[in-house]
Amino acid sequence: MRHQPQTALLLPFAFALAPFAAAAAEATPPNEQVIVPQVDRRDVKPPRIPSNDFEIGLYAGTYATQNFGSSLVGGVRAGYHITEDFFVEGAYAQTKISDDFIRQILPGGIFSDPSQTLNYYNLSVGYNILPGEVFFGSGIAKASAGYVVLGVGSTKFASQSYQTFNVGAGLRLFLNNRVALQVDMRDYIYSVDLLGKRQSTQNLEFTGGVTFFF
Repeated sequence: MRHQPQTALLLPFAFALAPFAAAAAEATPPNEQVIVPQVDRRDVKPPRIPSNDFEIGLYAGTYATQNFGSSLVGGVRAGYHITEDFFVEGAYAQTKISDDFIRQILPGGIFSDPSQTLNYYNLSVGYNILPGEVFFGSGIAKASAGYVVLGVGSTKFASQSYQTFNVGAGLRLFLNNRVALQVDMRDYIYSVDLLGKRQSTQNLEFTGGVTFFF
């Protein structure tokens, strides 16, 4: 009796399983990822600094002259933001100075009147640094930005004008897209003639104010 080869016996089973193998191949593409990672992505919201380019503001504080005491100062500023980092700013302010201290040493003082009006104007270039947020409690956050400035202008008092350089730093806290609170520290550097001797003076100003963007 002749025995059929084993290959011949397996052929019927191969034909029977062929449709199932084809279906499995179609159901699983060759490049399909077997395990799909389930990662919860966190939404990151960067600080939203207003994109309005123009600003105008009011400020007040203390102006301390090197030789003529400290007094209240008030002024206005206007600026234009060239890019997100750089801006230009113009300012004008007025305060009072006095030579009372000098009159205690030199009768008659150096001013015609003991009290004089000092006003200045300048044009400055600023650079925004350290953008971020200030948190009030756990649910309120306001955008903020620190900045540094450098500029040139003029200071006038006692009928004399003096070329002035200013350098300083400040911080803006944005209440919304159009309004910000602003604090500044500036040093105004100019030379004056006192009793026939030219002297370079450092005059510090500390102010706070409100700025409107549009």
